[in-house]
Amino acid sequence: MLVVAAVGGNALLRRGETLGRDVQERNARTAGSALASLAREHSLVVTHGNGPQVGLLALESGSTGWAAAYPLDILGAESQGMVGYLLELALRNELPGRPVTTVLGQVLVDGQDPAFQHPAKPIGPFYTREECALLAAENGWAFAFEGERGRRVVPSPEPVAIMEIDAIRALLAAGVVTISAGGGGVPIVRQPSGRLTGVEAVIDKDLTASLLAKELNADALLLLTDVAAVEERWGDPGSRAIRMANPAAVGRYEFAPGSMGPKVEAAVRFAEATGRTAAIGALEAASAILAGEAGTRISLEAPGITFWEPTP
Repeated sequence: MLVVAAVGGNALLRRGETLGRDVQERNARTAGSALASLAREHSLVVTHGNGPQVGLLALESGSTGWAAAYPLDILGAESQGMVGYLLELALRNELPGRPVTTVLGQVLVDGQDPAFQHPAKPIGPFYTREECALLAAENGWAFAFEGERGRRVVPSPEPVAIMEIDAIRALLAAGVVTISAGGGGVPIVRQPSGRLTGVEAVIDKDLTASLLAKELNADALLLLTDVAAVEERWGDPGSRAIRMANPAAVGRYEFAPGSMGPKVEAAVRFAEATGRTAAIGALEAASAILAGEAGTRISLEAPGITFWEPTP
């Protein structure tokens, strides 16, 4: 079985943690253990989030004082190297003798995508209003606010094509566990001349994972995060964890646009396009999720929607 596993930003940074080397290495080892449980039984392609990392790199780049800030396509490539290295090292230690590699993933987007006119994807940490004003003046950044705190927002165009897809197929045929298209991939556009260039944007990593799984003809897509399952009316009293749903049934619910919403959308797209199963759940339960013993499964075969029984 070929599995595409998309690991959320919590792989290297848990909620409330600081973005330090020791923290990221420890969490990468946890992720490596969960992913290795899949790789021992199946062919595996891994993709990952990079929000905290690319936000940190952007902040560092914009505060050097001696050069203009690097654009997001270059910072996205840097973050792929950073996170890919940590996950690759963890997987090599979990899978001695098994080839593992990281492929820098570029993803084609449409230069006319409306997202370029409406930046909405949050990256990096929160800032005070005073800090936002200073960073906006220095770097031209846009911000979205929650009360008195703001977070940088950038365009998030739709992924159109995975540029390295043939290379990933070749690596899979050779038995290589492959990490690619981290952070949604480095966004590039094709100019009228045919020339490819990077653009200032961040692609949603869950939507790229769905496209990657579709183009690889994967048997399953796993969207691994820090919650056990998708919940209807998350946060409300009496909310229930969804066990299995068909795309139409889950589409009747609204999910947070900055967290669970893209994961559900990615799962629905993959299930509808391929007729195969996508699942969402906790990273540590990856194997159980694939087996249908945990998490939320989205499938055309589901007659409607069912829920997990609450824990006594």
